[in-house]
Amino acid sequence: MRRARPPEPAPLPPPDVAHPTLAEAMADVAAEIDRRFDRLLAVPDDARAALYEAMRHASIGGGKRMRPLLVFAVADLFGVDKECAGRAATAIEAIHIYSLIHDDLPAMDDDDMRRGKPTVHKAFDEATAVLAGDCLHALAFEILAEPATHADPTIRADLILDLALASGPSGMAGGQMMDLAAEHARFDLAGVTRLQQMKTGALIAASVEAGAILGRANAAARTALRGYARDIGLAFQIADDLLDAEGDEALAGKKLRKDGEQGKETFLTLLGTERAREQCAMLVDQAIEHLRDFGDRADLLRQIAHYVFERDH
Repeated sequence: MRRARPPEPAPLPPPDVAHPTLAEAMADVAAEIDRRFDRLLAVPDDARAALYEAMRHASIGGGKRMRPLLVFAVADLFGVDKECAGRAATAIEAIHIYSLIHDDLPAMDDDDMRRGKPTVHKAFDEATAVLAGDCLHALAFEILAEPATHADPTIRADLILDLALASGPSGMAGGQMMDLAAEHARFDLAGVTRLQQMKTGALIAASVEAGAILGRANAAARTALRGYARDIGLAFQIADDLLDAEGDEALAGKKLRKDGEQGKETFLTLLGTERAREQCAMLVDQAIEHLRDFGDRADLLRQIAHYVFERDH
């Protein structure tokens, strides 16, 4: 009598996919962006040296690098090549840094410190600061236009168009103009929300959109990611308002309490501190809900959403 064959062993479960912690991802992205700016902004041996040194002063070291992190996190959902994602992330960060240089100028916010060191116009001079910002703005679009960013010219054109819209009068620059007007005008909640969606939210949305463009995401995925970006963009600004009122200047690396001194309407003045904090938490929950169809692959994006609310600077 033949013995029965033993049953086949159960298949082993697939190995766990190692998801980086947020701290690890932030450190890796910060180091990567610093390396890229270091290569791009080598100081020439001519009369432009001070201009490049000013660009390096603003670009290398410091900052949360949240926008590049979002580009990498979304691009990773779709298996985008790291070099393509890195180039798009650097371009968006260049736009962000240019905006900080110009916002800090005496003609705008007139700030002396940024990221724990003197602002560019203080470390150099106003003319050099203006030119450094101009050059970083130009550099962003130069990076995106180059074939190394993506072999498909349509993808490159989409990246350029989206970043131009996010940084111009319908986006970040328009929001900054509204912010300047807020010193002399009164905005209701809808007005402050629109201001912040343009000034802060537009570039956050462009960071998420860049990863989706590179990944050729379908319409459903793009809609979900746009909802995520909209919600974390507003949550980020509410958290900024809370930090401006309650934060530590040493941790922030810049002057705080300025909105109150200038009499600007903010989410805190319009909602009150506790309601603003509740609204921020609700937006984070909504943002995370937009990611439900991505499963565990979107864990880093979920961690970013929580960080937006929980950060201390």
